[in-house]
Amino acid sequence: MKLPVNTFKKAIAERTPQVGLWISLCNNFSAEIVAPSGYDWAVLDMEHSPNEVGIVLGQLQAFNGATTTPIVRPMWNDSVVVKRLMDVGANTFLFPMIQSPEEAEAAVRATRYPPHGIRGVSGAQRGNKFGRVTDYFDRILDETCVIVQLETKAALAQAAEIAAVDGVDGIFFGPADIGADIGKLGTPMDPAIWDVIMPAAEAVKKAGKPVGTLVFDANRAAELIREGFTFVACGGDVALLAKGADNLLAAVRKGIT
Repeated sequence: MKLPVNTFKKAIAERTPQVGLWISLCNNFSAEIVAPSGYDWAVLDMEHSPNEVGIVLGQLQAFNGATTTPIVRPMWNDSVVVKRLMDVGANTFLFPMIQSPEEAEAAVRATRYPPHGIRGVSGAQRGNKFGRVTDYFDRILDETCVIVQLETKAALAQAAEIAAVDGVDGIFFGPADIGADIGKLGTPMDPAIWDVIMPAAEAVKKAGKPVGTLVFDANRAAELIREGFTFVACGGDVALLAKGADNLLAAVRKGIT
């Protein structure tokens, strides 16, 4: 048995646009509902949802056979958490709140076996089909994808240097936290936020790395891809459920009155 190619990593390296979705409902059944939708990637969020490794395992299983690449966002740049996530089969990561090249290097090291990193070795785990993947140790480095998230003005100022870190496969801009950092809390679509993101995105692209982000607006997501962003999430499961429920009730009540 051979290790599969990481299609998301390959696609962003070739600058093939990838449309994503945020998964925050912490449940394998809800993940399975969206898995056949055909998104290119989906973030299984542990940072801003009550998600744990065991739940992520079920979510990863829900995406088995789907064309969507599951990306895990750990709650922090924590090598112990990353080790456990890789052992249950995660190989694509979004690391939150990366502030410097040194922090990006630490994220990369967490995903690598020695001598390239500090990941502990387990001979039989879900990531290698319990020892059945014969080329796992030879190829897992090549098939592991590390995306780092920049969320402050200070991080944006170092965007090119962070992007240049060996093993960083892409840069993700977090408009909500960047907005908070520049005094625009709660308004992630404010033009002032994008006025600081776009120059940093250009610097990253000039450094040879793809850029991505999350916006809860289909038109803006498409616009960003046209402007050179490679991977953009256009919504999330929580927002879809909340807005869908609200809109359905509002439509019924409107029909009654």
